[in-house]
Amino acid sequence: MERPGLITQLGMARSFIKDVYVARAKTEYGARVLRAPVARAITWPGRLDPYPYFDQVRDQAPLSPSPREPNVHLSATHDVCKHILKSREFGVGGRTIVGKDEVEFSMSLLEMDPPEHTRLRRVAAPAFTPRRLTAYGTTIEKTVHERLDAVPPGASFDLIRQLAGPLPIRIISELIGVPEADDGLFLRWGTALGSALEGVHSLRHAQQVLSAKLGLDAMFERLVQERRADPRDDMLSMLVAEEGGAVRPEEILPLCTLLLVAGFETTVNLIGNAVLALMRNPDQWELLAGDPATYAPRVVEETLRYDPPIQFTDRVALQDSTIGGYDVPAGDRVLCILAGANRDPARFARPNFFDITRTDNSDHLAFSGGVHYCVGAPLARLEAEVALQVLAERMPTLHFAAKPKRRNSVTIRGLRSLPVTAGA
Repeated sequence: MERPGLITQLGMARSFIKDVYVARAKTEYGARVLRAPVARAITWPGRLDPYPYFDQVRDQAPLSPSPREPNVHLSATHDVCKHILKSREFGVGGRTIVGKDEVEFSMSLLEMDPPEHTRLRRVAAPAFTPRRLTAYGTTIEKTVHERLDAVPPGASFDLIRQLAGPLPIRIISELIGVPEADDGLFLRWGTALGSALEGVHSLRHAQQVLSAKLGLDAMFERLVQERRADPRDDMLSMLVAEEGGAVRPEEILPLCTLLLVAGFETTVNLIGNAVLALMRNPDQWELLAGDPATYAPRVVEETLRYDPPIQFTDRVALQDSTIGGYDVPAGDRVLCILAGANRDPARFARPNFFDITRTDNSDHLAFSGGVHYCVGAPLARLEAEVALQVLAERMPTLHFAAKPKRRNSVTIRGLRSLPVTAGA
């Protein structure tokens, strides 16, 4: 693939940010003038702790109209969000995450409803069978040990840079079939595309996203050509084998991009949010450190409920619908505040407490629900469980080394850095 020149890239980038400043002004108006809870949650400093604003949305009504967006409705109520996510009366409606015009940043499965969604999901599902998860488990454990081996005894280190980020990249690389030598590029491009899930914020950011997309496309096209000549036991080979049948040629690159971005963003932030919650609740860390094998899975589930990596998702009404006496006309959108639903006191006892001994957290919505339930959820859970278990076994005295720094993001909740140490 020939990469566009700088002038062409800048022109393409401008099409990305045409509406950025208008959208930002509307959000600021909603936060400061209308004092709308969701608008306040997504503007600084509300992003640091959006949960009180989600509580306000839930307290207003189970489902309510957006104060600043016509034909948009909001819910942070568990039962309502769960119903919408599982109901065939609602779908994703072919949404586009970021791009348009010459360069479309497609997330394929996320933008499709059945039957197209069913067709592609069936192709991706074999990558997450129990047999493959067992194989990934070996690589996960080996990678975690290698990453921790590189930390000098008693030294401080950034958990995101040293462990939480590199781990999912290595596993996704193995899953898709990307050579280990390309992990560094894969990590950089995946991070750039993940940042675009929030939209683009400047011309420079748009150019970075475009560059990452073009680089990934070129890498995947090269690997697809290699798999056509020499199939292997990886996801790319599965997709190539289905080419022209269950998979259209133009769908291969978006599917690979989805596996990278979704797999990376979910896992890096799940691990980071889990360790942050444990460090802020030393009694919970002590439970994990005392019995890592037992408590690591519980930490993962409680983190998914308490501070999930994905805070929101939306659905469009495919027909006129009524939920709890509230009418949603066909074509309207509902913003499901997953993080708010996961702290609904009608569903979870003491919802604002991080408690790895709780038994009522299995019904969280962190991985969405219905036909769009995250196909990679078992792998994300496994990566986080192994990482937390090994971390607690090897560094039982882990604690903060410096103040963590949050990502300036809304839909994705995670950390830019998490300095920790097992030393004095």
